[in-house]
Amino acid sequence: MDKVAVVILNWNGKAMLKEYLAPLISHTPTCITTNSNLKGNNVSIIIADNNSTDGSVEWVKENYSNIRIIELDQNYGFTGGYNRALQQVQAEYFILLNSDILVPDGWLQPLVTFMDSNKGAGICQPKMLSLTQHLSIANSGKGEEEFEYAGAAGGFIDRWGFPFCRGRVISTIEKDSGQYNSPMQVFWASGACMMVRSSVWNNLGGLDESFFAHMEEIDFCWRAQLSGYEVWAVPESFVYHLGGGTLPNNSPRKLFFNYRNNLLMLYKNLPVNEGWEAFGYKKFNRDIFIFIRMCIDGLTAAVYTLQGKFSFTAAVFKAHKAYREMKKNAVITQLDNNRTHKPVGIAPLSIIVKKVLGVTTFSKLLKQF
Repeated sequence: MDKVAVVILNWNGKAMLKEYLAPLISHTPTCITTNSNLKGNNVSIIIADNNSTDGSVEWVKENYSNIRIIELDQNYGFTGGYNRALQQVQAEYFILLNSDILVPDGWLQPLVTFMDSNKGAGICQPKMLSLTQHLSIANSGKGEEEFEYAGAAGGFIDRWGFPFCRGRVISTIEKDSGQYNSPMQVFWASGACMMVRSSVWNNLGGLDESFFAHMEEIDFCWRAQLSGYEVWAVPESFVYHLGGGTLPNNSPRKLFFNYRNNLLMLYKNLPVNEGWEAFGYKKFNRDIFIFIRMCIDGLTAAVYTLQGKFSFTAAVFKAHKAYREMKKNAVITQLDNNRTHKPVGIAPLSIIVKKVLGVTTFSKLLKQF
């Protein structure tokens, strides 16, 4: 069994593989230093292909014949693709890695060292920096590194379930000046580069395939926390993420998935009547909470309408309709009656309200947690 399996899920990502696979191979050791008692410290790189039609598989076979490829018979999305692929992988740690990630030398060792030394940690992520900004600095010699939208230096949610990060609050992205360089227990880790113990992955049954794509890693991390595992950001390791490789950030379809899946995640994992302390409430009811949340979504839809973004408005209401259907078959996270494991990383405040008031950085929000 390998120590680490780095698994890239590919779907028609030939251009990304051409750009970023070689640096990954160059900067990833084949054997890792470890303090684990398990035998075998090997590191493998695996391509899991979601039935691509752009010649991705053929290109990898021709140029990197030593790379293992798991070929799936159709596009199962991010969730189904990883679930099927990782059933065929034997390793102590899995790393889910997007194909649009550029890794620097030394990126892997801090993650392994941290997980080996912190047995309560089930999941972790490196610091996620913007590849676009990094390349701009390299070309011009000017500028500062900045965080990447999807994960930054670790993820959180607010009292209404909206995700944000150390380094990114709503759409405001911070420069990286080392302000978040300490490891921190967080609510969620980015699926763009997420390390997870295989035992945790298997115990939780992998990702929820009803999500297909988007928010699935937040749901996974929430379920992990409710099962007693910790989620961490380990900024001693960092990678550069291009982002928007599958769906651009301004896509109505991406908005649809985010709104639908966020509601589904809340329905699955929120306490029904008791255990609301982490959200800043002494007591609440899940259905009332989600109704209020859908009203907030409706207000954002109104803003899109005023901006003339009618396809975005439609995406919000399509997401609500889809959620109502999906919740009928949702797999509710099983908990003990006392909800013994309290999630870390829920901010008992509204990031929307805080942004309106001019609070747009995590460090300022942190003072109000």
